Amino acid sequence: MKKSVPPTAEKTSLHPRNRHRGRYDFAALVAACPPLAPFVRPTPGGTPSVDFASPAAVTLLNRALLLHHYDLRHWDIPAGFLCPPVPGRADYLHHLADLLAAGNGGNIPRGRRVMLLDIGVGANCIYPIIGHHEYGWRFTGSDIDPPSLRWARHLADMNPSLAGALRLRRQSQPAAIFDGIIGAAERFDATLCNPPFHASAREAEASTRRKQIQLARSTQRRRGSTLGAGDRGGAAGDGFPVRQTDAAAANFGGRHNELWCPGGELAFVRRMVAESVAYARHCLWFTTLLSKSSSLAPLYRAIEQAGASAVRTVQMGQGQKISRFVAWSFYDATGQAEWAARRWRD
Repeated sequence: MKKSVPPTAEKTSLHPRNRHRGRYDFAALVAACPPLAPFVRPTPGGTPSVDFASPAAVTLLNRALLLHHYDLRHWDIPAGFLCPPVPGRADYLHHLADLLAAGNGGNIPRGRRVMLLDIGVGANCIYPIIGHHEYGWRFTGSDIDPPSLRWARHLADMNPSLAGALRLRRQSQPAAIFDGIIGAAERFDATLCNPPFHASAREAEASTRRKQIQLARSTQRRRGSTLGAGDRGGAAGDGFPVRQTDAAAANFGGRHNELWCPGGELAFVRRMVAESVAYARHCLWFTTLLSKSSSLAPLYRAIEQAGASAVRTVQMGQGQKISRFVAWSFYDATGQAEWAARRWRD
């Protein structure tokens, strides 16, 4: 199996098709989301920005980005749920589109014939929102959390642009990933996942505290200059998850199933690899975000032992942090071309 890692991204870091590569147009964002206005203030350099240490400001900024760029009428999340960094989540989808294009003569497959499975769709519904708007893809979203699914359904019902683009399924087996979700006759062009990164609640809390301290120090350093990372979409897409809570300064929140699971991301993704063997013919590419570079080597071994024909590691730059997603397929180059011809071409 060939493991490929693309070269370092250009200075802006984000994918060339990412709508958030440039400076935020705060006038347009406030027009799309008026509640954002009180949080927009000039930096000492005179450029508008927001306080990225404030979860309320970050949530409203992400709402404004989604309303302005992705043809939504409504977007919000309940207190305590994961607030997604929109630019970083968009990057995953754009790079995934490139991965699908590689087996389709360089052409990105678009439209309703392309079906993706979002493992852990969450209340925010971020991947279906962006993926359907940018490429016309349809999604099946699974989750173990009924309140998350109810809210995701609410978002789909509130936005006509998502009509027919999303179906939701509850994973009733907390230890399972694909079992009970993928039907015997179903085919998915790719799966995607933002796995719980941490191995325990204590580890998640410690990580959140470190990030709060780092973010506060970073904000203080920038007080005397411009908030450059935010101006280019960095803070809403820095690669670390920003949470919405009522106790903004004390806790970025996040429900436990979004933040941690026994064994952390490596254990979760290993289960995903093991289950993917039974669905090898049901899906062209299995993919997942991976936060720790130390998880790569053991994951490569698990993928090789599973008998995959291809594996890719796609690096993504988000602010000052490099993230990545790992993809594996049980189809070789010939099989990928046949899949594309059968499903995506007239």
